[in-house]
Amino acid sequence: MNEALLRSLTPSVLGILVRRGADFGDAEDAVQEALVEAVRVWPADMPREPKGWLITVAWRRYLDAARSDTARRRREDLVEEEPAPGPAPGVDDTLQLYFLCAHPALTPSSAVALTLRAVGGLTTRQIAQAYLVPEATMAQRISRAKRTVSGVRFDQPGDVATVLRVLYLVFNEGYSGDVDLAAEAIRLTRQLAASIDHPEVAGLLALMLLHHARRSARTGPDGSLVPLAEQDRGRWDTVMIAEGVAILQAALARDRLGEFQAQAAIAALHADAPTAGETDWVQIVEWYDELVRLTDSPVVRLNRAVAVGEADGPRAGLAALAALDDALPRHTAVAAYLHERDGDLETAARLYAEAARKASNLAERDHLTRRAARLTQLRRTG
Repeated sequence: MNEALLRSLTPSVLGILVRRGADFGDAEDAVQEALVEAVRVWPADMPREPKGWLITVAWRRYLDAARSDTARRRREDLVEEEPAPGPAPGVDDTLQLYFLCAHPALTPSSAVALTLRAVGGLTTRQIAQAYLVPEATMAQRISRAKRTVSGVRFDQPGDVATVLRVLYLVFNEGYSGDVDLAAEAIRLTRQLAASIDHPEVAGLLALMLLHHARRSARTGPDGSLVPLAEQDRGRWDTVMIAEGVAILQAALARDRLGEFQAQAAIAALHADAPTAGETDWVQIVEWYDELVRLTDSPVVRLNRAVAVGEADGPRAGLAALAALDDALPRHTAVAAYLHERDGDLETAARLYAEAARKASNLAERDHLTRRAARLTQLRRTG
């Protein structure tokens, strides 16, 4: 059974059902039933046209559900002739689905959550972590979003800003290593940049490329995390960096600054430094100031505190950190790092251990645990 093939076909099949007039929630259910049927049938009888097979089976499942509850769905006028098995157009509908999920009937946050869950492939837990809310809260938000669009015809695409937010979050999850979605997010953002002349679309693409260029250096041979300052910069993809910088410079020249362009500018400054010690932290702080102005995000303020600690010294960074809520994810890890730079190894070791207990994934937990152990050892031998 080719699970990768099934995953690659799912967005396109779902998009075709939606364009035929299927309610999004029911279409999603129908596609899932078709996938289950494929898992059961294909090992013994692989169809010559897998996509056409999935479309036919999923459409039958949708029609069966619609006919069994016509009063609730009010879909009699949408029931069309069942498509015949056979080749289906080889069109990638994923990006179109992102726009359809960003429906005007939904708030931007609900549209993003629904798209990440239904199309992006993220779990409710991962989406909740991205939004800094409990998993139960996010589950309710996604359920409400599905109820809101239940029975709504998806013929009003949402706005670009919401789609960009979805692509950004999908990329971040892929880049974290929990789900390998980073390359897919880049592919879709390239498509969007080719079809829409928008500086923030270009900014997001530049940001993704600049971060992705460092990916091979982010982990050691044993899978352990390698902090940015310790990465082998010879392993960075210089071609990808050059492309990202060129795209960013063209976007900034239009003088319509947005948050993704500002983030990309920070990433470009990191990429431009031959060594960690040559990083232009003063300019990075200035870009973080722009980001705070644009977003007023607590996560941005947290990252700014790190940059301030590098530009003006760890005590200045700790002062900036003190103004933030210590419940923020990574707050404890940042405090540990700044205390370590300030020479307070005892406090730093304690905070690294505490941050490790709060870590959301195993790689991060292991990294923080090793930092705590290293500082403890230094204190004993020093």
